[in-house]
Amino acid sequence: MKITVAREPLKEALAWTQNLIEKKTPKAILSNALFELNPEGLTITATDLKVGVQVHVPLSSNEEARFAVPAKHLHDILREIPNEKVELDWKKGAWLHIKSGRSQFKVATLSAEEFPSMPDLPKEKDFFSVDAPLLKDMIAKTLFAASTDVSKFNLNGVLLESLGGSTLRMVATDGHRLSLSDKKLSQEVNLEKSVLLPRKGVIELQKLITEEDATLPMALVGRNVVVERGEVRLFIRLVEGDFPNYQQVLPKNQSLKLKLNKDDFLSAIKRVSLLSQDHHPGIKFKISSGFLQLSCSNPDLGEAEEDIECDYKGEALEIGFNYRYFLDILNVLEDEILSLELKDQVSPCLIRSEIDKGFQTLIMPMRL
Repeated sequence: MKITVAREPLKEALAWTQNLIEKKTPKAILSNALFELNPEGLTITATDLKVGVQVHVPLSSNEEARFAVPAKHLHDILREIPNEKVELDWKKGAWLHIKSGRSQFKVATLSAEEFPSMPDLPKEKDFFSVDAPLLKDMIAKTLFAASTDVSKFNLNGVLLESLGGSTLRMVATDGHRLSLSDKKLSQEVNLEKSVLLPRKGVIELQKLITEEDATLPMALVGRNVVVERGEVRLFIRLVEGDFPNYQQVLPKNQSLKLKLNKDDFLSAIKRVSLLSQDHHPGIKFKISSGFLQLSCSNPDLGEAEEDIECDYKGEALEIGFNYRYFLDILNVLEDEILSLELKDQVSPCLIRSEIDKGFQTLIMPMRL
């Protein structure tokens, strides 16, 4: 195989592989990207066995070749060479020779037979269309609540399910908080069952969506969700585990309700939390008629306290929360006025959006 390709499209294709290749792995092949050349062009594939990506680079060639190459090193080379054209020269079982201008490189390759097989491609009828802006918003309003602990495999992901017709639901929880987003899409959702997507896969899906996208084709094939955009195809292997019965923890009767300005609330939390303890990021909420007082105490640093005006006429209540959970939520909500619903000191706080009626999130209290 000997071809000349444009540097920029090749570099951009390899950029998609960088978050998936394993830097330290007993399987050396997982730090490589698979190159497959045929008359239709060049396809580059990378996977960590949970998430996979295929990128098609259009080019004209009568040759065919299949080999694996260290993805990070090749990407680094393409970033540094100044020329717009790159020559790739490879023979079976040999090195990949890279030439651009006065620069020459020789990179080791592995057999394509060692590379993990990718899932079967969906049939056209298996795809359903997802409104890209709505999907991006759903991810932004749920992903932060997913557990980052990979040992909690059923919480280290996001639940995706159809509510019937064209309504799609996304839910995430780490056991201390839960976030839920419902969206009505422009087309019917072709999901017969709930699917649990790994957190890493949802992060890659989030990157796939751009402001220019109107819709994205999505399909469920076996144990994988497949999403396509242009020349990029993303494979997300479903998590094998049962997502918690989140319906049981959604509060039904929250008798204490308050409304307050979101920006004032956010700013006050940021100020009061400056003196919180790193290992115990809690602040106290003291709610009374017309006011919410935020406070924290740190034996090594001191104390902080701030009052915020709010619309509240119920009984007085003192309750503690992890302030970081509130920051995550407040940073993604568009509302000017925020609605908080509570019941007592040991029950969760439910936050709703007036702008996005399909969104709700709850935060469990913490002992201070």
